[in-house]
Amino acid sequence: MTRRIAVLDAPSNLGLRPPTLTSVPGCAKAPGALRDQGLLARLRARDAGCLTPPRYDPGDWRPGDGVCHAPGIAAYSAALADRIGSIIDRGEFPLVLGGDCSILLGSALAMHRLGEAVGGRIGLVFVDGHSDFRHPGNASYVGAAAGEDLALVTGRGQADLTAIEGRRPYFRDIDVVVLGIRAQDEYRLDLQAAGITTRPVPALRAEGAARTAQWAHEELADCAGYWVHIDVDVLDPAVMPAVDAPDPGGIAFAELEILLAGLVGTPHCLGVELTVFDPDYDPDGAYAAEIVNTLVAGLAPVTAPAAVPPHLLPSAPPVPRRAPARRPTLADGLAEPTEPADGAAKDPVEPPQSLGLVGPTPLEPPHSAAGIA
Repeated sequence: MTRRIAVLDAPSNLGLRPPTLTSVPGCAKAPGALRDQGLLARLRARDAGCLTPPRYDPGDWRPGDGVCHAPGIAAYSAALADRIGSIIDRGEFPLVLGGDCSILLGSALAMHRLGEAVGGRIGLVFVDGHSDFRHPGNASYVGAAAGEDLALVTGRGQADLTAIEGRRPYFRDIDVVVLGIRAQDEYRLDLQAAGITTRPVPALRAEGAARTAQWAHEELADCAGYWVHIDVDVLDPAVMPAVDAPDPGGIAFAELEILLAGLVGTPHCLGVELTVFDPDYDPDGAYAAEIVNTLVAGLAPVTAPAAVPPHLLPSAPPVPRRAPARRPTLADGLAEPTEPADGAAKDPVEPPQSLGLVGPTPLEPPHSAAGIA
């Protein structure tokens, strides 16, 4: 018996600010662009359809008003959680195509519901070039959920987004592993203070993508399973500039493929979401093709003959993590760096500062006018 992948489109761009006064973020086009590259046929996946988001309209929102589009994001998150839950109930493996990083709220809500149903906890592997950990406790004001999604799903921020259905937090800090942020991420010390385990790019590359995936799995061994979030800006802009906030010092496609394969090659992995690819910066589809190649190869373990759907049991109670040993660092960047793209900081409203499981063991890149999470 194999696990079947079900592909669900979640083309919400509600978590980003407008690229210009008269345009909307292009990441809503990402699912269509990836499907055009034959993604479903190559994965032999079931088409789970598309969940249409509310209209993108900031209206009279101003900095200081809280998260923009909050009511729409909250409603969309609940609907997305329903769709993800139904896929998992069928014994399938959800692949959710975003959209911006605000879709993580829907996935997180689905995982919290699942954890409650089986009496355990679900973890999160957060693969992203940015920590997305801006919240009222460390920023003068907030505004774009795509730059705040990790903070929101760990319970930091306004209750209409952090406590949907009275659930808060969706993921406990101790059940989150962050991979691929840049070495000088603005909120790295806040993550450390919260007890959220991280492996920035230099350490990820020093240890290797395969060992990093195994390490993440071990970090979440006390959980009933985990969800994987992938923001394609984890890739270096030399190879993937078609994102809203490209940031030098990322990983290569080959590394992402190995990392993904390691993360999904276990029944502990309950599903994957992909976010922030912007086809507006990919008119010939070259970057979409690269993403699809990576997904097909990286998700191969899910549909391997030995793969089976997970069987959930209650998870162990959380235990404090030991302080991570100091690891060697490498200089950021690709082995053969090319001139990185200029990119705006991932900040929407101010100048840049930036449960256990059982089972068998190029185009010109975006410039300052691009939508910023």
